[in-house]
Parts: sequence; C-alpha cells; structure tokens
Amino acid sequence: MMERERLVLPPPGPLDLPLRAVELGCSGRWELLNIPGAPESTLPHSLLPCAPDLQQEAEQLFLSSPAWLPLHGLEHSARKWQRKMDPWSLLAAPGAPVPSDLQAQRHPTTGHILGYKEVLLENTDLSATTSLSLRRPPGPTSQFLWGNPTQYPFWPGGMDEPTITDLCTREEAEEEIDFDTALLTVPPGFKKGVDFAPKDYPAPAPGLLSLSCLLEPLDLGGGDEDEREAMGQPGGTSRGDTVTASSCSAPLARASSLEDLVLKEASTVASSLEPPKTLSQEQWAIPVDVTTPVGDFYRLIPQPAFQWPFEPDVFQKQAILHLERHNSVFVAAHTSAGKTVVAEYAIALAQKHMTRTIYTSPIKALSNQKFRDFRNTFGDVGLLTGDVQLHSEASCLIMTTEILRSMLYSGSDVIRDLEWVIFDEVHYINDAERGVVWEEVLIMLPEHVSVILLSATVPNALEFADWIGRLKRRQIYVISTVARPIPLEHYLFTGNSPKTQDELFLLLDSQGTFHTKGYYAAVEAKKERMSKHSQTFGAKQPTHQGGPAQDRGVYLSLLASLRRRAQLPVVVFTFSRGRCDEQAAGLTSLDLTTSSEKSEIHLFLQRCLARLRGSDRQLPQVLHMSELLHRGLGVHHSGILPILKEIVEMLFSRGLVKVLFATETFAMGVNMPARTVVFDSMRKHDGSTFRDLLPGEYVQMAGRAGRRGLDPTGTVILLCKGRVPEMVDLHRMMTGKPSQLQSQFRLTYTMILNLLRVDALRVEDMMKRSFSEFPSRKDSKAHEEALAALTRKLEALEEPDLTGQLVDLPEYYIWGEELTETRRLIQQCVIESVNGLKSLSAGRVVVVKNQKHHNALGVILQVSSNSTSRSFTTLVLCDKPMSEDPQDRGLAPSGVPYPDDLVGFKLFLPEGPCDHTVAKLQPRDVAAITTKVLRVNGEKILEDFSKRQQLKFKQDPPAAAVTTAVQELLRLSQAHPAGPPTLDPVNDLQLKDMSVVEGGLRARKLEELIREAQCVHSPRFPAQYLKLRERMQVQKEMERLRFLLSDQSLLLLPEYHQRVQVLQTLGYVDEAGTVKLAGRVACSMSSHELLLTELMFDNALSALRPEEIAALLSGLVCQSPGDAGEQLPSTLKQGVERVRAVAKRIGEVQVACGLNQTVEEFVGELNFGLVGVVYEWARGMPFSELAGLSGTPEGLVVRCIQRLAEMCRSLRGAARLVGEPVLGAKMETAATLLRRDIVFAASLYTQ
Repeated sequence: MMERERLVLPPPGPLDLPLRAVELGCSGRWELLNIPGAPESTLPHSLLPCAPDLQQEAEQLFLSSPAWLPLHGLEHSARKWQRKMDPWSLLAAPGAPVPSDLQAQRHPTTGHILGYKEVLLENTDLSATTSLSLRRPPGPTSQFLWGNPTQYPFWPGGMDEPTITDLCTREEAEEEIDFDTALLTVPPGFKKGVDFAPKDYPAPAPGLLSLSCLLEPLDLGGGDEDEREAMGQPGGTSRGDTVTASSCSAPLARASSLEDLVLKEASTVASSLEPPKTLSQEQWAIPVDVTTPVGDFYRLIPQPAFQWPFEPDVFQKQAILHLERHNSVFVAAHTSAGKTVVAEYAIALAQKHMTRTIYTSPIKALSNQKFRDFRNTFGDVGLLTGDVQLHSEASCLIMTTEILRSMLYSGSDVIRDLEWVIFDEVHYINDAERGVVWEEVLIMLPEHVSVILLSATVPNALEFADWIGRLKRRQIYVISTVARPIPLEHYLFTGNSPKTQDELFLLLDSQGTFHTKGYYAAVEAKKERMSKHSQTFGAKQPTHQGGPAQDRGVYLSLLASLRRRAQLPVVVFTFSRGRCDEQAAGLTSLDLTTSSEKSEIHLFLQRCLARLRGSDRQLPQVLHMSELLHRGLGVHHSGILPILKEIVEMLFSRGLVKVLFATETFAMGVNMPARTVVFDSMRKHDGSTFRDLLPGEYVQMAGRAGRRGLDPTGTVILLCKGRVPEMVDLHRMMTGKPSQLQSQFRLTYTMILNLLRVDALRVEDMMKRSFSEFPSRKDSKAHEEALAALTRKLEALEEPDLTGQLVDLPEYYIWGEELTETRRLIQQCVIESVNGLKSLSAGRVVVVKNQKHHNALGVILQVSSNSTSRSFTTLVLCDKPMSEDPQDRGLAPSGVPYPDDLVGFKLFLPEGPCDHTVAKLQPRDVAAITTKVLRVNGEKILEDFSKRQQLKFKQDPPAAAVTTAVQELLRLSQAHPAGPPTLDPVNDLQLKDMSVVEGGLRARKLEELIREAQCVHSPRFPAQYLKLRERMQVQKEMERLRFLLSDQSLLLLPEYHQRVQVLQTLGYVDEAGTVKLAGRVACSMSSHELLLTELMFDNALSALRPEEIAALLSGLVCQSPGDAGEQLPSTLKQGVERVRAVAKRIGEVQVACGLNQTVEEFVGELNFGLVGVVYEWARGMPFSELAGLSGTPEGLVVRCIQRLAEMCRSLRGAARLVGEPVLGAKMETAATLLRRDIVFAASLYTQ
C-alpha cells in the first residue's frame, strides 16, 4: 500500500471563515452574519448616526394614510392587566421604632450574665419636623443653609429641655389624676365628646345575668395576701369581706406595664444620687478689671490662634483669655478702640477648632465691608444678605441679624457647627423698629453657642450682660473701657469769612476738662460780629442759621483754616440729605487734590463704573459725584446710589476724599476715621420733632475723629452759624452719659406663629425672657424660696375657730380690707384732681396716716411748688417723747379693729403731754381732708421748729404761733374722736368721675355691713381675728408671689391674647392653637405677613402680570411717603385700591380684637409713591429715564427695588408651599425682571 503523506495546512484566516462582520453605524457595535466575506459597515465612516424624525414618521403612518389601520383587529391594541385588590395594603404602617432594649447584667468579677434589664432608648424617632434636639438627623442638603419654615428650631439655650427622667416624673405625676372627676369628656379642638357618666342599666330578663352588674363590684386590680395583711385583714377572709375591704382601701399605684415600674425605679435612684440644688444668688455678669496689665498673657496662651503685627491692648488681651476658655464676653469701648480684634480672634479660634462663626451687623453696608476685611485676613469667609450669597459653606459667615433670626426659626443645620455668634453694634438694640430682632436671636440661640457682644460705651452694660447670663444660664464677662486710643479736643467755630477763620475756641480738652473761658470767648466773638451787623444793617440781628450763601462762607473759611493746619481729611455731619447735597454743591471753587491724586481718582472711577451699562454711567448723580470726587469732595447718605457710596468710602479710606459731607449713618460701624469731625448743627429731627443730639449720638459721631497711629489727638468742631448754644446744653451733650440699652421687645405675628407651630415652645416663655421683663423676673428664685417658706408657715399656723357668733368673721375681715382699699383709691383720685390740690393749701387740717403717724391731725404749713413730686410740710400732733411703738398712737396696725375703728377715723389722742413735729408728707400720707381751716403763720412755725432742732435751743419753749396751732389741733381731736367732718369728693370737690361715685356708694354699703357684723360681739373675737388676719396676710403674700411667677404678670400678655384672637379670626390658627396652612405661609414672610398672606389667599395677585405684581408690592416696602400718580394704568389703580381694602379689613379685625393700632394707622403704613417707577423698571426702562419719573432720591429707589426683590422671592416660596405653581412662576419672573443693571450691581467690597 502506498503510504499517504499528511499535509500541514495553515490555519484559516478571518476571510476564510463562513462569517461576515458588519459594523452597525458608528456606535462601535458589530454583528456576525453567516455569509462569508470581508467586514462591512452599514454607514460610511464620515457620517454621524442620526435618529429618524419620529414626528414625521408618526404623521406619515397614522395621519396621512390611516387606511391601513385595522378597524376590528383589537389583538394588537392596548392591553389591560387586572390588578389584584389588596385592601390590607391601605392599613400598612411602618413599624414604630423600638423604644427600649435589654441590657445584660454581669457579675463584676466573673463576667457571668446574671440577668437582663430593660433600658429606654433615647432619640429613636427624631426628625426636623418633630424634634428640637440637636441629636436629630440633619435635613436635606438643599436646606442645610436656610432651613425650612416647616422645620422646628433647635432648643433655645437656657430653657429646660425635657429629659427621659423629666418625662418619667411627668408620667408619674399624671398617675395622681383623679380618674373619676378630672378627666375631659370633650377632646381639645372637638365640638362633641363621649359621655362617661354611669348609665342605669335595664333589669335583665328572667333567667339572664347582666355582665356589667357582675363586674361592677369586682376590684380587678386587687392586691395579694401580703397587702391584705398590711390592711389588717387575715389571709383567710371570705370573698365578701375581701371585696368590701378592697373597696375601702387606698388605691394602688397604677402601672400599665413593667416598663413603667422600671422607669419609676430608675428615676427614684437617679433622684437620690443627684445633689440637692441650691438656690443661691449667682452672679451672671462678671466685670473684668482692664486696668491691671496681663503680664502672663503669652504664658497662658503660648500658641495664639491669631497674631497681629501690633501688641494688643489690655482689654483685648482680657477678652482673648476668656475666649480661649470658651466664655461669652461683652466688650464695651469707644469707637475705633479696637473691638474688632476680639471678633478676629474668635474667627481664628473657630477655624482652629474646625467650627463656625457668625458675624452679625445691623446694616448691609457694614456686612459688605466686614466681608472684604475678613476675607483678606482669613480667606474662608462667606456673605449672606438679602440679595447676595457668597461662599455659604465658609467657616465664618457674615450676615444681618434678621437673616440669623430666620435661620434659627427655620432650623438651619448651620447652627449645629456654630461656636461663636458675634453681635456688632449691640447698642442698635435701642432701635424702635428693629431692636426686637436682637432679643429674639439672643433668646433662640442654642446652649452650645457662645456670644460676643461688641458695643459702644453704655452705662448699663452690667445689667444687660446680667440679663443675657440669666437668659442663657452662663456667665458673661463684661470688659468695659472708657479710655480712648486717640483723645479728642472739642471746639466751637464762630467764623464765616477769611477774616474770622481763626475764631476757633477750645471747649473740652483731651483730659475731659470743660473750659468755660472758651465758651464765653465764643459768645463775645459772636456778639461783636452781631453788633457790627446791627450798626451796618440796623438793630435786627440774624438769629437763624442762614441760607446756602452763609453756609458757603462758613465752610470756605473753616476748610481754609483746617487745610492750613494740616487737619484734613474732615467729616462734616449734617442731619439732612438735602443740606448735604447743597453744602457740597456750593463749594464749586474749592479744589483740594493734586494732579497725581486726580489721576488716581479718575482711574479708580473708571475701573469701578466700567461694570455699569452705558446709560447708567451718564446718570446725573454719577456725573455730579465724579466731579466732586475729582476735587476731593464727597457726599454720603441714603439717597446716594449704593455703588457711589462704596466708591466714596473707598476713596475716603485711601485719603483721596478730603471733605466728606455725611449723615449719621456714616458713623454706624464704618471704620473710617478722619483727622477732624465737624458738626453742622447740634439739633436733629428724629422723625417726630427737632431735638438736641443725645450724648450717645454725639460720642458715636465724634469718635470718628483721630486716626490711630497717625494723629496725636482728634479734633471735633461744632459750628455756630447762628447764636452760640447754651452752655448747659453743650455740657450735657459732650460730657453726659450715653443712652442706656433699653428693651424694644414687641410682639409680631411672625414670632407668634413661629412659636405656636412648635408645641414645646410657648410665646409666654419668649416674653418672660425678654429684656423688658428682666427687672421683674430676675428675682424669680428668691420668690420661689419665699413662696416655699410661706407655704410651710401656713401649714404650721393654727386654724381660727369660726363657730357660733364667729361665722361671719372671714366676711368681716374682707369687708374691712375692701373698705380701706376703696377709701385709699378715692383719696388718690382726690389728691390727683385739681380741686383736691387746691383744697390742700396752707392752714388746711388733714388726717395723717403713715408709718410714723396713725390718724393724727395735722395742719399744712407749706406746699411745694414742684408739680411732678408735690409735698406738704405739715405740723402733726404726736406724743412727748415721740413713741416708736405704734400701739401708743391710737389704733395699731397689729390691733383688732372694731366697727367704730373701720367706719370712722379714730383719731390719735396723746395719753400724756402733747407734743408736735413737722414732717414733709407725700400725697399718699393724707388719709382725709377735713373741712376745718386754721389761721397759721407757716413761716414762723417752720423757723421756730428748725431753731429748736439745734442742740443749744432744744430746751426752749415753742413760739406762740406753734402753741396756738397745737392747742387748736388738740381741741379738734378731743371734740371729734371719730374724726372731724371731711370734704365729700362728689359734693364738695365736684369730682364726677364714675370710679369716685361708685367708690363712695360701695364704701357706704361696706360701712353698713361692718356695723351689722355679729362676730364682734363674741368674747373670742380678738384672739380669733388675729389668727385669721395672720393667715389671710400669708395667703395674700403667697398669691402675690404666685402672680409674679405666673404668666399673668407679663406686661405684653393682654396684647398677645389680642393678636392670637386676630389670627384666629383670620383663620391662621384654630381654637386649639394649631397653626393652619395660612399661618404656615405667613411664617415664611419677613414683613407684612398678614397682608401678603391675605392677598395670596384672596387671589388678588394671580390674575396680574409679573410687572404689575411687583409694582403693587412696592407699596409695602417703599419708605418715602407719597401716593400713586394719576398716570397709572387702570389695572394698577384697581390693584392699589384692592390692596388698601384688604389692609383696611385686617385693620378692622385688629381694632375689633382690642389692639391699639387704628385702621388709619395700619393702612397708612403703605406708601404707593413708587408704583409707577417700579412698574416701568420691571418693564425694562433704563434707570437714566427712570430717575425723572419721581422726585425720590436715587438711593431710596434702589433700596426699594432691592427689598422688593427679596419680597418676591419669599412670595415665590410661599406659593410653592400652598401649591400655586402659576403664582410662583410669576413671582420668579418678577424677581428676575427687577434684578438688573445698576440697581443690582455687585458690591465693590465683594469683588
């Protein structure tokens, strides 16, 4: 056989396989086909994949040629799968978290398990909508910063947060409820309830037993044999005896489960281990001595969190030491003393601890400046204002106090990491409109947050710090310094021309010495000029301050003098926006800058104004301000555009603005000192009247004089354009004490609704902790101790015997007390009346009753002329020697009053020799005014009495005038033992007041009842009356203390009930106090919460366009008074009338509920003067054309539009809350239309 040769073939390649690879498009997917061949592609590689036009395909298949669609073939139509019904799924509820756990009990040595113990678990079901605890889980990330109006705030520090032990104790206290009589039959908020009264069961049919009758006598909770033995029953008693005994025994402690018994045992052990609480008076405000140097500062803090290129002052080191100990501090120092150093160290300390700091300021401009300063220093700084949100995740957040209040009420999770809150310019709490915000924030801050309070010097810093300490239950260290880093010198300037430009007179030097010589020199200089004026123009002298021409001469001469003495730059405080503009515009010939400074100013202006659109750069105010700045002049007030104010501030801080005309707001926290400060006048208009500057206001503005490290002293000049002010007024203004920190706490609907929606917080607790209630609440611990002591004393007192004739003894005591009080009130009305004061003239005989005299006759010798605190110098009868024991002077306060003593005035009669004394009586010391008038020589009697008070004339006999008056008083006392006739308030003094008339009738009725009393005839009356009176006095004092400790003593409690009634009438709160949907919407509003909510729920805004809504809402935020013009569209006119109608309806509800604000006052808060301006702005009109539509300053227009944008955003959130997407979209559109161009130009401090 032939041998076959094996051929070795090469392996088949890709092209030899019976497959073909096809690339599907350009997506990278491949598909294998059972066809041999080379790889192919479905599309050229140069084309991109595209999807077919579904709309075109649908039109061709279904709309253009529907004939191919089957008419009866339903096999491919929509199919329906029958769902299986599962009714039990509706009842499914998530399982409740396990409230307890079993804990193993082990042997301490061997570790063997001896048993198990049930322990409660805390915080098992906490959320932001159910709990105020910091241990609740954080909310959504989107709500981390601002929180949510539906969330609960965190528990305020200083309030007792209930613990498990407290809840157990409360449950045990609830076990003491009388379940027979103390249970409610109607649940709160329900109209009907369940009748639990025992019913008469019908008799059972023959042969049947009634189950209720069988179970009724049984004691299902009966005890065991040991309990029966404890009750004195033998163990083998019969069934009937057991039932009877158990029904008579005391009820056993109720316990629904073993858990209750464990809780009770645990709470008992815990309470036994706790040390007894002492109620000692603790000092909350601790003053720090700033005169003692801190020599061991660097030993105590070897590695400070922040270091400065200069050595801190003593008060700064003291504050830093307490910050390192995590103590709260109150720093009160003069302007430019360096309070910001304390804030900077707190920020650095928080960054070191990896926590947060919030810096609050009263005004937005100050927030922007602090953001720039702190960002340059620390870097990690954020800014939160109404329209700006920058770096909200930073460790240091700068914001206004209103934003912090909103974050606290909304439960922002930023509060969790918060270590410090710095309150700058705390003296702003005196602001009547916004001061309440500071108190709300201080009350609502959680316990773990420490506070740093920075303020100008105030006289009651310790009192304010004591309030905060008691409020937060932590010590506040008060660091106060009156030393100025740059001493000030105060001058008067009387010049008005180049010849008199040196008329500068020192009034108060740097040591605080007031120079009267300088004052009189200024007066003489002014008189000399006036005399020359009278010789030239006549005797009529100018007393007014003159017009623009005189102002121009005064400022030209003053600035020439200051420029020659190198005392520029200067800040001129003028208390009128219009006068600021006039004075700056009048100095057209003044040029204070060099060519290089002009170039620098020009470049800076070009760089800052480049962010504005072309038409905005040509605004009249921008052009005018640019011209002033080139000459070294500047103007700063609320009517200036915000970006121009910032340009002025930055150029002034660089020293390029030499003269700045500003209003008082420039001195609020802005750290921009000058060499000299000038006051255009010492009088200002405070919104209601013209008045002199207060010492605190003067010191705040004068403190801008003197640059630390540049000037040895600061110069303060007061212009005397007219006459020189009085020396007394100048001395009081320059050296007087600043205004005290006073509470401006008031109730607002937002506060009430935010607290009512949280069950654990009460509005009464907020009122109790306010600064206004501090004087009456600071002694609460002492009141509690006194109440406990009186309770023990009352239990130890013997009960009076009220049997037999003494049955009406309590009524007799009440009648006597009521009669005494009624007479006192009538006499008070008499003393306060005009006729009553006329009757109390010299020679009038009166009945004196006070601590030293009891119903003693006296004659008035002299009446003081002071109408505010009137007093009467009176000659009064007394014993010789004058006894200190009141029992020797007629009826004693501790004696037993009989009817004759109560009905009449049992006059004092001396038992021995009669003597006299002269006393100054207050109106309350006059018990009655008699009809008798004596002829007396008051001057001789007073002169003789004062002479006999001297030691060498003490034994001299009284003068004849004294003897005659004393004998006449003694004769009257003997002739009328029950009291001489007195002046009738109604008939003699012609008092027609209803309270006086009704009081007289009631007094006569009580006198009749007292005369008919039977208890006075009992021989046991004196002893039992003393027992009863002591008991009643203790009970009265206990009632007074309970009232002081209760909510009823709150000053604002009546107003709170009235406001709650308003909310209930409008449907914001139900009768049970639950906040309804409208109330939750009002919580999210920052201002005008009732009006905005009513407009939303009345659909008054839904039918309007966004620009029309914005125009109408401008009436709620506009500050300049005015009315809507006649050129408005009809839609806006109708909208304005509707807004006023809604406001009128709310005002009428408030009046009906008893609030003091009238309907006209409430409606008058709306100003529709800028409705047309805002409407055109929202429609896209440029600001250059907008300025001509209204006479309102540009700065106020910008501020109105900015606040309006904030209101639109709050309304947007409220619309989403109630499910109004259309209105929410309109408000979003309105806010977008408003936010453009120069109105919302970014702040220069944030760039």
